[in-house]
Amino acid sequence: MAQLTTFQASGYAVGELQLFRDVEQQSVVRVLADCPVIRVAAGQTVTDLPRRGAHLYVVLSGELGVASGQQWGMEDGAVITVLPGECVGELSVLDEQTAAPMITAMRETELLAIEADKLWQMVDESNGVARNLLHLLSFRIQATNARLRQRQKVGKFYQQLSMLDGLTGLHNRAWLDDRLPALVEEARMSARPLTIIMVDIDHFKQFNDMHGHQAGDDALRAAARVFGEALRPTDHSARYGGEEFCVILPGSDSRAGAMVAQRLCERMRQAIVFGDMRQPLPHMTASFGVASLENGQDGAALLACADQALYRAKDAGRDRVVMHAGEG
Repeated sequence: MAQLTTFQASGYAVGELQLFRDVEQQSVVRVLADCPVIRVAAGQTVTDLPRRGAHLYVVLSGELGVASGQQWGMEDGAVITVLPGECVGELSVLDEQTAAPMITAMRETELLAIEADKLWQMVDESNGVARNLLHLLSFRIQATNARLRQRQKVGKFYQQLSMLDGLTGLHNRAWLDDRLPALVEEARMSARPLTIIMVDIDHFKQFNDMHGHQAGDDALRAAARVFGEALRPTDHSARYGGEEFCVILPGSDSRAGAMVAQRLCERMRQAIVFGDMRQPLPHMTASFGVASLENGQDGAALLACADQALYRAKDAGRDRVVMHAGEG
């Protein structure tokens, strides 16, 4: 077992690794630059590596076998195969009290070794890395739910996972119901504006009927990408249900909210759904209803106002932005 080089000099592409798919690569490459790439001979045990602290190991080539034991909630003797692009050791990084599993190279394997501190740095700097890590952990968390709830960090990740929409990666309705009252209270206490945009993809049923449900899922993911690219880091987007979304703009008044909604409306028209065609779909449009927090309103009332504006946008012909009655 020997260190070959650093990741920066290895020639491997970040985008081919599951943990970093659909993630802005510049900051990730910067953190990974000096992480070691090691070669493990067939039959050797990775956990014998003389490194201090917990590490996440990403398979660059070859194949690992992980003896799960009690670590992953499976019977002793069970072996999980880890292939190129996949990683292992997340739980030992997330929960410092959890022993690292027995990891053995099934054939000659090259690994990227990421220290725990570097992984946490990437999680802090990139929502995409955090989201991918949550997805990778989801099936393991389900299998060991009772025990993992006792671990503070892993329990926190599980809670975050339950607040994400599995299809789009956005926050879900449960997150919205939990956070909106707090955001309303924060706006009221700080005397700052708060604006909500309700979004509905136009004629989505027809889109599904014409192109199939898989394409419909792709359309929802394309809409989520629009939100991710057009909003500020301090803004929030959630899948409200079906083809309907909610955007929350802390610190934005009705005028700023209308500008954001118009920008989203225009970008939605340009969203690419069928990646192999690489062309905009003009029928991929959405309707937008905008409402700002008024005195005495709670979160439910604010949502209702934005929803009323949304239905006015749909009644007026769709593919447009409508402000709640009484706003500029």
